[in-house]
Amino acid sequence: MSDFAQTGFHPTASWENLRLRAGLLHRLRGFFARHDFLEVETPLLSADTVIDRHLDPLSVTLFDDPRSPAAGRSMWLQTSPEFAMKRLLAAGADRIYQVTRAFRGAECGQHHNPEFTIVEWYRVGDSMATGMALLGELAGELLDADGVSLVSYGEAIQRHAGVEPHSATVKELAAAAKSHGVAIPADMPSDDRDQWLNLLLAALVEPKLGIERPEILYDYPASQAALAQVRNDTPPVAERFELYANGIELANGYHELLDASVLRERNRQVNSQRQAEGKYALPEESRLLAAMEHGLPNCVGVALGFDRLVMIAAGASSLGEVMAFPIDRA
Repeated sequence: MSDFAQTGFHPTASWENLRLRAGLLHRLRGFFARHDFLEVETPLLSADTVIDRHLDPLSVTLFDDPRSPAAGRSMWLQTSPEFAMKRLLAAGADRIYQVTRAFRGAECGQHHNPEFTIVEWYRVGDSMATGMALLGELAGELLDADGVSLVSYGEAIQRHAGVEPHSATVKELAAAAKSHGVAIPADMPSDDRDQWLNLLLAALVEPKLGIERPEILYDYPASQAALAQVRNDTPPVAERFELYANGIELANGYHELLDASVLRERNRQVNSQRQAEGKYALPEESRLLAAMEHGLPNCVGVALGFDRLVMIAAGASSLGEVMAFPIDRA
């Protein structure tokens, strides 16, 4: 019997959950329509890609001759529509959103699928506070929650791990992990603060976020700014925020970086980190940089994992329960 016959052709999600998914998508579009957002579409396949230490885009060869499919231009399936949507902002868009597919390599499991549905939106003129308020309003509506809670990254780490994350040394972070019985990977670097912070966050903090109602974690370490602005507090913090429900991350938002020269330097640093970890380098030049040099307006952007949101709304424990055909049935 073939593998296809053994696994069957049926979807992994129930019809009840697929109807719930369609209803949530309808409500989401209604929410953005009421807030005067324009729905847009941008390419899934692009010469540009987000450069992130932890996101690994899938490459595609765009061949000219089908007899030589391995010869041609290398393109990237998008990990999010961020770059193209920011180009629209630089060209005059005011408030835009998109519901699309995104692709990320080496992501497969209970809460991950290499192909997934992402909802991304940008609104010009927002501060981090107004951006978080809009995300909270959307989360409350789609998850039938009475608002959201807010907690700073520093407060959350201090509360659950007993260490001040913005000033602690690697030695102090490692001691906190050991004192709480956190399993430490054998290849854990001894000099990488962000890796130790991520370990504490994943093991001790994230499982406790958004239990009673959705919760937004904000003001990340400046070293984890990605494409967010850094606010010159003491110590400086990244104007980045994430939404959690039932201990699961649902959305990631930035008060967006506007300076092309800063992004160029971050791209260089992240590629250096990727290569040090044995990963492939990503193209550092992009049309986004040209758009930022032209003038990207002050804005906040948020990316929401729609499949995870449906999973929470359905009371499901895995993405396969709310996706018709996850990767093992694709």
